[in-house]
Amino acid sequence: MKYTLVTVAALASCLALNAAAQSPAVSAAAPSASAAPAGPPKIAVISFQEAVAQTNDFQRRFADLQKKYDPKRQEIKTLTDEIASLQKELQAQSATLTDASRASKTRLLDDKQKELKRTGEDAQTDFQGDMQQTFSSVASKFVQTMDAYAVEHGFSLVLDNGNQQLPVVLYSNPSVDISKAVVDAYNVKSGIPAPARSAAAPGAGEAAPLKSPTAPKPTTTH
Repeated sequence: MKYTLVTVAALASCLALNAAAQSPAVSAAAPSASAAPAGPPKIAVISFQEAVAQTNDFQRRFADLQKKYDPKRQEIKTLTDEIASLQKELQAQSATLTDASRASKTRLLDDKQKELKRTGEDAQTDFQGDMQQTFSSVASKFVQTMDAYAVEHGFSLVLDNGNQQLPVVLYSNPSVDISKAVVDAYNVKSGIPAPARSAAAPGAGEAAPLKSPTAPKPTTTH
């Protein structure tokens, strides 16, 4: 699924996921020492960030978040268009404008540019906060499903092979990647259907979405 993260990248900044680490349900799902499977340990890998973002739950919430910020995107687009129009006027009429008119238009252009900068920064900050909360809410539940899946299938260790500055997994056979299986299990458990494709991202000609932070990933043990 291609979602508007920047990557909006990808859901900029690396954020800690305290909700997943503190969830009592996560620790309760971990197998005890006596329940460890006999024989060689089974190891699986998962692209955690990407898997969370592929769940129907996250996609629906993300589509709702995009709709929430549609008015702000339109406001930014309007300011951008006004600035472009003023710049063209100043260039086209530079030889005929009086000093007073030129000064007035220049001040107006400067005010619009400052307003655009302030509006864009405020919107981006608010959007990143909402994105963090959205991802964390889904990820904390996704961890529970992942733990339950690992216990059910006898995995002793699950490693994250997603994009990282210092990769945990340098190589893994595709057969040990449980990303899709856990996403499917989560979708079944949540009972949330996949959102309509048209609702997940703006269509052609619409205002571009705000950027999102890089989604955080928890560390879990089994």
